[in-house]
Amino acid sequence: MKDLDKNPWQTLSGVEKYDNPWVNVTEYQVINPKGGEGIYGKVHFKNKALGIIPVDENGNTWLVGQYRYTLEEYTWEIPMGGGPVGEDILESARRELKEETGLSAARWENIMRLHTSTSVTDEEGFVFLALDLTQGETEFEETEDLLIRNLPLAEAIHMVMNQEITDAISVAGLLKVARMLDI
Repeated sequence: MKDLDKNPWQTLSGVEKYDNPWVNVTEYQVINPKGGEGIYGKVHFKNKALGIIPVDENGNTWLVGQYRYTLEEYTWEIPMGGGPVGEDILESARRELKEETGLSAARWENIMRLHTSTSVTDEEGFVFLALDLTQGETEFEETEDLLIRNLPLAEAIHMVMNQEITDAISVAGLLKVARMLDI
C-alpha cells in the first residue's frame, strides 16, 4: 500500500525570486517523483484567505463587486480579505465583513477550509457563515472601490451556476451554504 504522507519530491535548493508584504515567490531546484531534475515555483501567501457569507433572517446575502486588476475584469464575490498568519481567523473575518459591508454578526460558523490552487501556492482559505446581522458603516481600504449588492441567497447561487461568480472561494462557499441550507 502506498504511503500517502511520504513526499515523493526531493528539494535540492531554493532561491527567493520576489517578496512583498503579501506574497513571496521561491523557485526550487527539484527531483520530481519519477527521478527527473527540474524546477518548481511556489507562491507563498502571508495571509489566510477569508470569505464570509452573511445571511439575514429573510434568506438574503451580500456580494461585493469590484474591478480585479489581476483579471482585468469586474467581478462579484462574497465579502473577503486576508488575515495575517498568526491572527485569529474569526477576528480577521469579523473585520473584513465590517470593512466591506458594514455588517456585524452575532453568530459565526466556520464552514470550510480550502486551498486555492494547490499546484502553485500554499494559500489556505476559510469560509464563514455569518448570521444575526446588524448593519453599520463600511470601512473600505484605500485599494477598495466596491459596490455592495444585497440579494436573495438563491440568486447568488444562480449567479455561481451561470458563471457570473467565478472566484474560487466564493463559488465553493456559496455551493457549500446552498447544500447546508438545502437551496
